[in-house]
Amino acid sequence: MVLGPGGSGVSAVAAAAASQRPGASRDSRRVVSRPEQHTLLVTVDRWSPVCEWARVYRRPGEPLAVSKYLHLLTLDRLDLVEKTWSAFVDVLEHTAGRSKHVLPGVSTLAGIDAAELTSLPGIDDFLLLRRIRDEATSGRWHRIVVDASGCGDVLQFLRGGSVLSQALNRFWPRHRRLAAAAERPVMAQLTAAVDALDRDCADVAELFTDPHAVAMHLVLGAEDRSRRLAEHYLAGADVMGLPLASILVNRGVGAEDADGVVAHVGSLLGAGDAQVRVGTVERSAEAIDRMARVRKLGVRLPGPHGVPRGSAASRVDVLGGEGARPGTPAYRLSWPQRLPDPDSLALGRSGDDLLVTVSGFRHPVRLPSVLRRCTVTDAAWEQGRLSVGFVPDPAVWPQRQP
Repeated sequence: MVLGPGGSGVSAVAAAAASQRPGASRDSRRVVSRPEQHTLLVTVDRWSPVCEWARVYRRPGEPLAVSKYLHLLTLDRLDLVEKTWSAFVDVLEHTAGRSKHVLPGVSTLAGIDAAELTSLPGIDDFLLLRRIRDEATSGRWHRIVVDASGCGDVLQFLRGGSVLSQALNRFWPRHRRLAAAAERPVMAQLTAAVDALDRDCADVAELFTDPHAVAMHLVLGAEDRSRRLAEHYLAGADVMGLPLASILVNRGVGAEDADGVVAHVGSLLGAGDAQVRVGTVERSAEAIDRMARVRKLGVRLPGPHGVPRGSAASRVDVLGGEGARPGTPAYRLSWPQRLPDPDSLALGRSGDDLLVTVSGFRHPVRLPSVLRRCTVTDAAWEQGRLSVGFVPDPAVWPQRQP
């Protein structure tokens, strides 16, 4: 997945990397031109120039062949929302039609036409990520390159699954959904639909933080703005646990001090970031207006490195003997975390999630199971590591028998 601030050349870098011919298969008996050896380039930007570069018509939702080895998939937020809402309304109407009682809110929701929707907060991000997940698990592609330009705040976009899951379980917790289905069997189909959505949220959130399957690549311009934004992007990647694999400074954007930006980025990476490569993309000698010229940029992105980062590399230490009751343990959750502005750090709790705010960006970090029945006691940030203390909650912690 290729991401970065607007205007840094994300689309060009993603297209250049995707256009490189796949390497030879390790098994010489396999034919390189088979569909599963192809590359899929995905763009979520409705104004992306990639279609014009590739000389293909924009057909949202349908992979188009660009070359023997490359296909292009353009995803449209509104189209995905309308199709998904129409399918969900069918379930609502079926539920309301079979019920002898008036189900509050169901009839009202079922009456909203898909054409009336412009956006559903948070859901459209999740639907885009789920479609990318579906392509990744289809078995059709050797690799997928995602051009994440044009989606506004890319960190906000990538947390779509986590945020939607949190909202679902906040407004209609799973235990209440199961109880509703048990009391009124007519609700079973609706409950199953919401449960399936919640499982997809968890699956999407897990996929995009999996360092064995996904590699994130941050593209920055060779300008002072990128120098300022670099640490904020790295801090956001830390709290989300994104598997950052490389940082590329694009000499074709700004070109004020590319070497200075590279040096600055290198200074931000610590000993725990040895797997993150830092490099540059050279300025094109010709105007970028077709795939042949994009390919000449010669961008090759490293694959997944398999090393968890940030909150995905969190650990729980048992302190022992310091809990709310004698003999109960205390715990400390910690992970490597950059804080460009330490005063902006804020922590909260929502169910099984720890809400972490860094530089105005808030992300729900799912707590390990052992900490979900605990309460927070304190927090500290020392030597580039965020740590949060927990003790068992007497109200829900198993009581020791005398």
